[in-house]
Amino acid sequence: MKKYVFCTAISIVTTLPTHSFAESPYFSLKDGDGFKRFSISAGWLHAIPQGSANPININTSVAEGTSSKVGSVSKQAVLDAADRESNVALYEAIQLLPTDTLPAPLTGTATVNGLSNWQSQGTGLEADDVDTIGIMANYHFTDHLSLQVKAGIPPKVNLKGKGNIYAPLHGTANTSLGEIDLKKDIHISNLAQDDTAASARAWLPAVELHYQFGKSGVNKFRPYVGAGLMYAYFNDLKINLGIESDLIKAGHMIQNMHDNKAGAALDAKTSSADPVVKLKATDTFAPIVTLGATYDFKPNWFAVGSISYSKMNNEAQIYVTDRNSGKELIQANTKIDVDPLITYFGIGYRF
Repeated sequence: MKKYVFCTAISIVTTLPTHSFAESPYFSLKDGDGFKRFSISAGWLHAIPQGSANPININTSVAEGTSSKVGSVSKQAVLDAADRESNVALYEAIQLLPTDTLPAPLTGTATVNGLSNWQSQGTGLEADDVDTIGIMANYHFTDHLSLQVKAGIPPKVNLKGKGNIYAPLHGTANTSLGEIDLKKDIHISNLAQDDTAASARAWLPAVELHYQFGKSGVNKFRPYVGAGLMYAYFNDLKINLGIESDLIKAGHMIQNMHDNKAGAALDAKTSSADPVVKLKATDTFAPIVTLGATYDFKPNWFAVGSISYSKMNNEAQIYVTDRNSGKELIQANTKIDVDPLITYFGIGYRF
């Protein structure tokens, strides 16, 4: 899963005093007078995501109306899944059976719905704050107009999980004792079981066009504004081991339904599959705007600070696949609204 997240810039001191340099050809824009067309800075970059979690959409390979033999199943699993009000007499009869396990001849078949696709409300993923070393390089067309390329060391972005995922199973069980409706929300995983649900390495280059106020050689403190485009690419994706284990169990549940073992699915038993979990993230382009300033403490050397905002979002995708057959058992996706506020403080050099 390609991954996601962010890059770039901090609010600068907006109250630094303005001084004047003595007239110097070093800051002249005339050809041959030594005007520095290039500048580069490096410093601390801090990104603060502003977005919130979005519900996770889940699809499985169990189609609506799938019929499966139940087979041997624990009595408690049947009682937990059964809708008592649909057949009170049968529910109470099952309760009175002097056994903990119901044999296959007694259980019959089950027709299930609700597992093919659903949206898990109250769940999702949110990006955490990140810090890294940022690098900003500018080419100055004029004393006021420049093109900036933002880069830096790709930070590790942690994704926090929110909410519990449940599978809304419903359907009908046709037993030798009669018919009873099934209605159970099967717990799949608690996404908030740990501080981090997943992590990714974020590559976040950006290009901006800047307009800087003031004048070289006259104003030491020069504010600027900028706008441009950021590209986000994510790799080295990892998922929390606890959540991964939960998803593998869910994969076994789905495969047991395909294997005509609905009872084994209810009892959370292993299946004929070898489920493996894969995480992906989509690439994305996003607009970015910046407000910042530079302060020249020497003709070549300057301090810079800025604050940027990018309307960035991407999609996280989770796949549970049978390693034996390559068949996709579960596919889940969720939109991640990153929308980072990015601050940057650095020291730069003109050449």
